[in-house]
Amino acid sequence: MTDPNNDGSTPVPPPAPPAYDAPPPAAGYGAPQPPAYGSAPAYGQAPPAYGASPAYGSAPGYAAPYGAYAPVKTNTLAIISLVASIVGFIWILPFIGSLAGVIMGHISLRQIAANGEKGRGMALAGLIVGYAGLALFVIGVIAFIAFFAFAASQGVSYSS
Repeated sequence: MTDPNNDGSTPVPPPAPPAYDAPPPAAGYGAPQPPAYGSAPAYGQAPPAYGASPAYGSAPGYAAPYGAYAPVKTNTLAIISLVASIVGFIWILPFIGSLAGVIMGHISLRQIAANGEKGRGMALAGLIVGYAGLALFVIGVIAFIAFFAFAASQGVSYSS
């Protein structure tokens, strides 16, 4: 580079690169990472208090890495649907339990499809067991009515 005010006796430094204010890197590659387990604390920080670190031979506390996904939760209505259907099927609450299990099973399947939660198998099991409990209840009521109708149609004869 040449400088019009310089006669060539002093060297001209190269121009400085333009200033670039880049944002800090997001979580992921290149992001600052927490210190590894068992490493020395950074300069200016106090060491951990006595008893704060796990004992020898025990596993360190698990911390999810940056950018980790939260665990997917199980739909609560799917669990309640299965429990209510089983309670209805084993005749603790014959009609109410099965009906509640069927209704909550349908609602939970809709919620699972919309929210992406876990528990679809439990919701389906709640529906199947609930419908089976309702079917057994209806068959039992029909058999009960038929038995008393048959018994009432038979005449009572006393011989003396």
